[in-house]
Amino acid sequence: MTQNTETAELRMTRVLPATPEEVFDAYTDAEKQKIWFSILDEQPGVVEIEVDLRVGGRQTAVWGPDRDTLFRETQTFLVIERPHRLVTESVGSGPDGMTMTTTVEVTFDRHEDGTLVTVVQSGFPAVEMRDFFAQEVWVGAFDRIEAYLRREAPRP
Repeated sequence: MTQNTETAELRMTRVLPATPEEVFDAYTDAEKQKIWFSILDEQPGVVEIEVDLRVGGRQTAVWGPDRDTLFRETQTFLVIERPHRLVTESVGSGPDGMTMTTTVEVTFDRHEDGTLVTVVQSGFPAVEMRDFFAQEVWVGAFDRIEAYLRREAPRP
């Protein structure tokens, strides 16, 4: 993670066990997202996702343990270079009503063990929020996508 208190930017990487095409599709396809969003949950919750994968299109995700505790994120696609790069403007809100707008760039680079995914997210309102995303949100997302990829496309 990059420590930059002026822009509160984070940078994270993870190698995932699939091709860039497979990882890109898992990350952007609504039906695949519905699976990995809840793949590690003990109890099923609410997961609703719609994706219009085109520049100017939007992805809307609503999720949470129940209808009274929902998170919402709307990402507007700014750059789509399948299967190598995505840039979005993300507007998220939590059950408490707080909202946050950030820019997210995700790259998918071929790696000897699969795909090196790099996330750069900027515009956090506070370092604490950036740290929460670095330690919890993105780690959880990577864990879920990896579990999905291992289940859907087992590697030798």
